[in-house]
Amino acid sequence: MQSILFWIFSLAMLGFGAAVVINRSPIASALSLVVSFLGLAALFMMLDAYFIGVIQVLVYAGAVMVLFLFIIMLLDLRAEERRKINVVAVIGGVLVALALFFQIYCVVHKLRAAEQPFPRLPISKIDDVRNVGLLLFDQYNLPFQIIGILVLVATIGVIVLSKRELR
Repeated sequence: MQSILFWIFSLAMLGFGAAVVINRSPIASALSLVVSFLGLAALFMMLDAYFIGVIQVLVYAGAVMVLFLFIIMLLDLRAEERRKINVVAVIGGVLVALALFFQIYCVVHKLRAAEQPFPRLPISKIDDVRNVGLLLFDQYNLPFQIIGILVLVATIGVIVLSKRELR
């Protein structure tokens, strides 16, 4: 059952990751990125890394994507104009991607450790959330506060830049 869920979440994550690049609408790309983040969080949960999975949902799929969507909607970005597709560039990109996948296949095929399942992680009695909180607010309190101020300044800058002048 776990292998089926792994493939479902992996394919969903890769599919929506490709949709981030393929979509011409910035809002559709941002929403595809949210679903890709959720797939990644589910993969972390399957590895028994619950804290990382929850943080993935709260920080990336929650706060960061809300900020991205807020800025995209505030800037009023329209869908990108249709352009003529460069056939040579598309064929070159497909060839490079196929060469990359072939190289990865050759490396993984020769690697004997890739054939064995990954052993389960030992269950720890140490509380990860408490340790991360103590580390964040004890040793890294100043950088944490500086990042918060930078995000605030960036948001105010977007609001000021996107303000329409009255004529």
